[in-house]
Amino acid sequence: MSSSDHAPKPEPSSRLPKRGLPSRPGAVRRSFDTVRGLFTGDTPLPAPTLRWGLLLVAAGAVIAALVTLFVTGFDNNKIEAHTPGSPGEPVVDKEFGTAVKGDCLSWSKPDHSDLSKVRCDTKHMFEVAADVDMSKYPGKEFGPGSRFPDSLRLTELKEEHCVPAVQQYMGGKFDPRGRYIVGLMYPSPDGWQHGDRTLRCGLQYAASTGTPPSVGSAAEHDQSKVYGPGVCLGINQNLPTDPVDCGQVHAVEVVSTIDLGQRFQGGPPAKDDQDKFVEDECARTSSDYLGGPDVVRNKTLTLFFDYLDARSWMAGSRKLDCMVGKGADREGFAPITGSAKGDILINGQAPQPPPNTGRSTPTPLPGAAPLPAQPQPR
Repeated sequence: MSSSDHAPKPEPSSRLPKRGLPSRPGAVRRSFDTVRGLFTGDTPLPAPTLRWGLLLVAAGAVIAALVTLFVTGFDNNKIEAHTPGSPGEPVVDKEFGTAVKGDCLSWSKPDHSDLSKVRCDTKHMFEVAADVDMSKYPGKEFGPGSRFPDSLRLTELKEEHCVPAVQQYMGGKFDPRGRYIVGLMYPSPDGWQHGDRTLRCGLQYAASTGTPPSVGSAAEHDQSKVYGPGVCLGINQNLPTDPVDCGQVHAVEVVSTIDLGQRFQGGPPAKDDQDKFVEDECARTSSDYLGGPDVVRNKTLTLFFDYLDARSWMAGSRKLDCMVGKGADREGFAPITGSAKGDILINGQAPQPPPNTGRSTPTPLPGAAPLPAQPQPR
């Protein structure tokens, strides 16, 4: 799925555009500042200046969804999920009420009413990193008869208790930009009324909507946030979302996954060294995936890739995806239908290959002087 073999470099026409801006110390900040200027026109965008890191702009659009997604309780009062107390208290959901560190939980119903413990090497939704008994919390906030906490308070509890619990569970090697995100599960309101004050901190697979299943313990799994060749990411408000079939409208398509561990050993590689390696590999592997060195250019697409910062590297992440997409006429991406391996539509239209000169020839305005003769390709 990934490769770092040194293959012959493609012809200049298939190479990624040369860097047109200073190198990387402020790459992410610069990406935000240059989005408006670079996502304009019909010519392919310079990939080195518009990396996969650009998609961090999506964070602001989905923060509210993530808060709801990863602070997760039971949505139906019919279920009582709580730690067993006195013999007279009902215990409807023993699975949640007895879940401890290292347990994996799964469900299929939106209200989680079919929640069960499963083996972590099978599909699951949540991996428990710690259980926190809030009845021991100082003060009366979580004492008998206390009000069920609102979503803001639950979010604060997640940050206060779950973030450090997950770091400890992962041995200090949690990738905050990786495939997992810190999650919190809490009792239902009924369970709260029956005295359950146990919160369960853990890890869930990161997504913009829903809770995708994961396989394997997060503590032992590669945390690199990669999808693999052939995966397309959907689009919402011009920004990428979760994987969809490439026949559906999407923002980008993954053409390859690059393993930086095959090239770099030891500490985190410098951004410039990392970028040069990934850029060359993306150019080479995209040609292999798409079936030719000129497909990206002829379909007016652009290659995008991210970088691994020191936190991700120290957590053990080594892989990055190379993706193809099309800049929209405003911030974000244009909608694409179909796999880039075949015929595609961009904004509902078939892409028109640029002239052989590599430049677009603008249509003259009415009454404008005729354009001078254009140089012919050599």
